[in-house]
Amino acid sequence: MNDRPERPSKSHGRLSARASVQPRSLMEDPPAPVRAWQARVITLCPELFPGPLGASLIGRALAQGLWHLETTDLRRFGEGKHRNVDDTPAGGGAGMVLRADVMGQALDHSVPRQAQGAWPILYMSPRGGPFTQARAQALAAGPGATLICGRFEGLDQRVIDHFGIEEVSIGDYVLTGGDIAAHAVLDATLRLLPGVLGNAESIEHESFAGDLLEHPHYTRPAEWEGRPIPAVLTSGDHGAVAAWRQSQAEAITKVRRPDLWEIHQRKKRGD
Repeated sequence: MNDRPERPSKSHGRLSARASVQPRSLMEDPPAPVRAWQARVITLCPELFPGPLGASLIGRALAQGLWHLETTDLRRFGEGKHRNVDDTPAGGGAGMVLRADVMGQALDHSVPRQAQGAWPILYMSPRGGPFTQARAQALAAGPGATLICGRFEGLDQRVIDHFGIEEVSIGDYVLTGGDIAAHAVLDATLRLLPGVLGNAESIEHESFAGDLLEHPHYTRPAEWEGRPIPAVLTSGDHGAVAAWRQSQAEAITKVRRPDLWEIHQRKKRGD
């Protein structure tokens, strides 16, 4: 029998219960319910959340109840006196592997049984598929997601297969843990939620919104260190400005991201 202490998950956002010394008027209408986007994070370092997600526009949206954060401490489900969450790799080798039974219990806690199979579960892993703007848009359009912050050598494959977990990578490099990657995935997703950004139109024209990287930007002063703003941007000719921005986006994409440039060319050809 594994006797675990009662350590509830941390919740952040308007949906958290808060006591108040000022009673609400009985005649006052209750606030309109908000269907907040649910971010559920399983981690060995719950103190890292919300972290940067609690600041700026994303933090304001959290306080407003546009999204809700719940962190689950994986150590809570650990085995034995020391709450062990990992063990040596089957077949030998260096490092440690997160146990399937421990992670399975954490996932049962984070994802209701009736939602399993439909609720997105993302495992931050360097061997995962690249996280893209399109994936962020798809997540933002749903009710929420559970993110697993990996540690050590990885996670037992059986729990990945059992829960249909999607492995996600934010780049071709290795971090000490998946918490920073989870921050990046959540930030990219949450900024797409209605009401989070002040100017929703800016989302439509930024890098990765289409097949091209974004064009250069300029603002005041009109000249800095002998470098003027390109004349076309102050010409008042909106058609010329649009054409210049398109040509700049194409030139930058062709040099910096030939993979995206090839996709853009194929679409133009109708391939």
